[in-house]
Amino acid sequence: MTRETSRSDTKRFDVPAQLSAMRRYARSLTRNEHDAEDLVHDALVRAYEKRSSFDNGRGLRTWLLSILHNVFIDGRRSRSAENRREEQAQELTDTSVAPAQEHHVRLGQIRDAFLELPEEQRAALHLVAVEGLGYAEAAKTLGIPQGTLMSRLSRARASLRAVEDGTPVSRVTHLKIVGGADEPSR
Repeated sequence: MTRETSRSDTKRFDVPAQLSAMRRYARSLTRNEHDAEDLVHDALVRAYEKRSSFDNGRGLRTWLLSILHNVFIDGRRSRSAENRREEQAQELTDTSVAPAQEHHVRLGQIRDAFLELPEEQRAALHLVAVEGLGYAEAAKTLGIPQGTLMSRLSRARASLRAVEDGTPVSRVTHLKIVGGADEPSR
């Protein structure tokens, strides 16, 4: 390739000379200076990617403005499709949300019931349910036999279940006094 052929190819593919026309057209399409610059940038990237498809007979300006226009249309279609997807997603979602107050009140009740448990039950339940220790690990941590741990867990869970049924923890009794006031009269 000679030097003259190289110069004539460069003149035909002089992209910087077309930037002002591209910017004007982009501003007329977008009606926003910043969006126009983004559009020109995206069009130049696409033109670079498609440079092998450039036809010298068509003219560089026409080719670049065509790419710019297509990038604009693609962006508009993409935004339109995204808006439709968002609208459909909004239609599928519930328009009302359960009030958080009930959830907070319920958590407070559970916390209070947990804190009202006797210390040994609270410790056992915390190690197993909150910390995720196994029964053997929790028993070892508390320095008690595993059977004792299981008994404490059972009583703690029963107390919390009773609270679920509406009975306050302090009113839940697990021991029965034989021959005392708890014994039904015969």
